[in-house]
Amino acid sequence: MSAHHHKETFVTKYLFSFDHKMISKQFLVTGMIMGVIGVLMSLLFRLQIAWPEHSFSIIEAFLPERFQSEAGVMKPDIYLALVTIHGTIMVFFVLTAGLSGTFSNLLIPLQIGARDMASGFMNCISYWMFFISSVIMVISLFVQAGPASAGWTIYPPLSALPQAIPGSGTGMTLWLVSMAIFIAQSLIGSLNYIVTILNLRTKGMTMTRLPLTMWALFVTAIIGVVSFPVLFSAALLLIFDRSFGTSFFLSDIFIGGEVLNYQGGSPVLFEHLFWFLGHPEVYIVLLPALGLTSEIISTNSRKPIFGYRAMIGSIMAIAFLSTIVWGHHMFVSGMNPFLGSVFTFTTLLIAIPSAVKAFNYITTLWKGNLQFNPAMLFSIGLVSTFITGGLTGIVLGDSALDINVHDTYFVVAHFHLVMGVSAIYGMYAGIYHWFPKMYGRMMNKTLGYVHFWITAIAAYGVFFPMHFIGLAGLPRRYYTNTNFPLFDDLANVNQVMTVFALIGGAAQIVFLVNFFMSIYKGKVATQNPWRSNTLEWTTPVEHIHGNWPGEIPEVHRWPYDYSKVDENGEYIFGEDYIMQTVPLKAGEQES
Repeated sequence: MSAHHHKETFVTKYLFSFDHKMISKQFLVTGMIMGVIGVLMSLLFRLQIAWPEHSFSIIEAFLPERFQSEAGVMKPDIYLALVTIHGTIMVFFVLTAGLSGTFSNLLIPLQIGARDMASGFMNCISYWMFFISSVIMVISLFVQAGPASAGWTIYPPLSALPQAIPGSGTGMTLWLVSMAIFIAQSLIGSLNYIVTILNLRTKGMTMTRLPLTMWALFVTAIIGVVSFPVLFSAALLLIFDRSFGTSFFLSDIFIGGEVLNYQGGSPVLFEHLFWFLGHPEVYIVLLPALGLTSEIISTNSRKPIFGYRAMIGSIMAIAFLSTIVWGHHMFVSGMNPFLGSVFTFTTLLIAIPSAVKAFNYITTLWKGNLQFNPAMLFSIGLVSTFITGGLTGIVLGDSALDINVHDTYFVVAHFHLVMGVSAIYGMYAGIYHWFPKMYGRMMNKTLGYVHFWITAIAAYGVFFPMHFIGLAGLPRRYYTNTNFPLFDDLANVNQVMTVFALIGGAAQIVFLVNFFMSIYKGKVATQNPWRSNTLEWTTPVEHIHGNWPGEIPEVHRWPYDYSKVDENGEYIFGEDYIMQTVPLKAGEQES
């Protein structure tokens, strides 16, 4: 492929493009739209939980009348529905697509030295399946009986019996159809990413010269291929139970005094199938964020990443261990205590490679020439929330301790910090850092600082106190706690958390304004604005088909040769960075 190829129409360039750079933008913008919907839902149910009997005009404006018990007050089952769809959208449609979909597509060909993905057609199909699944998920919000409301984990029998609650009807069916399509697109995308990294690396780009971003995206794709089919089977069997009278997850059910004709199924089987994806999903979301962070911290510390091979080892260890820890979500399901102790052991084991990553980030920052741009701040923020969120995972990973706080706000606080906030920080860091590569312009730095500091303070303002109300026993997913005098003293804490949530939600408007204004009005970017080493910064600022005009550059060194000096203490090439395409000097040792 050369830079000169046939003239593109609007449809072939912007809608059904095979170009990985355009597809990454499609994933990003779709993910951002879904993110706005997901965050808006969280703000609505935070208002409800903080001031249960209060009427809000925003609830009256956004929710149809049939979802309100009186003007501006949501019904209890709609509270659960909003929690369900918020969780689903944020985990799958924002974090999985916003990180893997956006940055795998943008960076894999650019950082390994390829003209495009192995299959542009599969890439295009993958995005449009994601788009269709997003549309179906949004449509499910508007069905008469209401959207799916069995929690984002959709445990049967609540999700398996259409007559169980209003949210078990058409909304639940649409949820399952949407997720089935989403899983299919994830598999297509993952296979494409794996094949591209294995087969299309440029000359000299050995696996140990790949940036850590590539290792993270590569291993993430492998985890997806291993674990997503299991959730697909769970969704398919649940559709059979709901629509075709089978009994995979149902047995001996009574509803309203009526005995239903279901025999031999087990709802716990569904839990096993769900969490076999559900836990690897945490790392499908986190590893790309950690990969982006590795690149950004090294570039903005002007130092080589500390422990490159240890970082690769930790990514692989996390990937392997993530598939054998799913039982820690099920300690209260009647599990054999011995099996619980096995899952406790494997769960505590995964803290080791996670700690390797955290220490290596801190060591890379240590005595570095730090450039505190917005991307760097979000990367450091990720390291902070990854550690604070990870520490509470030690409590939840221990079967004896978990039983006390299971299904309380302690769990919600833990996974929002370690998975939600950390991954979103990684996504923001990636957007600020690679925005010049995507759009050829720079984002506004001052607005970036405002966005970071308000978001960081608000995120801890919401999720730090949440640990304490969880330890006090406050259960999650209840739309009001006024019936329990025991929890009256915690009402003020919920109100403070909601105020922080509203402030944090407003801060994202700053980001959206910055993002869309910078596309058109931002300062025009230079070819390598961050003075970075990796291959994507050797491509021209204006996008061309095939990425490089003429030959693809050859790689001669690893991607982290920052501040490399000779025996006299002088920079080897007179700069504090050396591009991967620069050959080694006579007598120079490869790092």
